[in-house]
Amino acid sequence: MKILLLEDDIILNEIIEEHLINKGYVVKSAFSGYEAEELIYSEKFDLFLFDVNVPEINGFELLKNARQNDIKTPTIFLTSLNMVDDIEKGFESGCDDYVKKPIELKELDLRINNIKRLFNILPDNIIEISQNIYLDRLNLFIKINNKEIHIARKESEIFLYLINNHQKIVSIDELSTNVWSYEDSPNPSTVRTYIKNLRKILGEKFITNIRGVGYKFNK
Repeated sequence: MKILLLEDDIILNEIIEEHLINKGYVVKSAFSGYEAEELIYSEKFDLFLFDVNVPEINGFELLKNARQNDIKTPTIFLTSLNMVDDIEKGFESGCDDYVKKPIELKELDLRINNIKRLFNILPDNIIEISQNIYLDRLNLFIKINNKEIHIARKESEIFLYLINNHQKIVSIDELSTNVWSYEDSPNPSTVRTYIKNLRKILGEKFITNIRGVGYKFNK
């Protein structure tokens, strides 16, 4: 999960950033509205954590502009503005949650977990294949309708390569070159066996066999 943190208080920024990194998140920090704005439009984030009273563009205006430009990233305001009118303004600008300073890190964790639940934000090791079908590339299983089917590491690596190259047909030679090391290059029948097993687990509609050419993953 990748988070954009906008907080101009250097010490608080460092405290929150360190805490989030220790929780396993990827964090980009910004200290002004313009700096955050540049990141919003140049990178993809799963969550925005915005202070409001920051230099150049305040958090309310920053988020309002982002929403008008069809950026729908879930957003939590972290701010000392705690009047009802401030909270109303925050939600009107498009936020999904509003946390008053001083911030308790445990409360922040709870709020983030709630956003992850509401927006179905998956851990980095989980890849959604379709509704109710997921690949867990860390724990090496495919989950179908809450049933976990364990797969070999090479099957996971082949599947991930096909997913990442879904826009084209991938040959056996290409899979051998990119999934195996040069010294450990497999024979074609080994690759076919792995893919046959994946197709058996998933059903044939996800991985199409283009006879004599290779394989294509269908999103």
